[in-house]
Amino acid sequence: QVQLVESGGGLVQAGASLRLSCAASGGTFSNYGMGWFRQAPGKEREFEFVAAISGSGFTTYYADSVKGRFTISRDNTKNTMYLQMNVLKPEDTAVYYCAGHPLIFPQTMARKRGKEDLAYWGKGTLVTVSS
Repeated sequence: QVQLVESGGGLVQAGASLRLSCAASGGTFSNYGMGWFRQAPGKEREFEFVAAISGSGFTTYYADSVKGRFTISRDNTKNTMYLQMNVLKPEDTAVYYCAGHPLIFPQTMARKRGKEDLAYWGKGTLVTVSS
């Protein structure tokens, strides 16, 4: 059973940067496509896709809203995925979740919208961006 634990969230001002981490345990990490989703305040029923990365790390995919500002990466030797977030905006305020699924392509993960769609989820980390 794969377990995912996010960290790195916090309160920052607009324009600042944060790096989120997602540590995985159990399973073979490189076999899983991984991604980040978020839920904004008041939109708890909606999981918004943020970014995804293939098991090898060679392929990535981003939501238009974060393209050019966020960078997803992974270190399979450390069983950890990252999300570097730059030029943060108030509309980036959300709980950020990492998710994983066996052998899924990033573009396919981008079409998923609920917890039932992917095999593994973390419990989330809150990012708050003040204006």
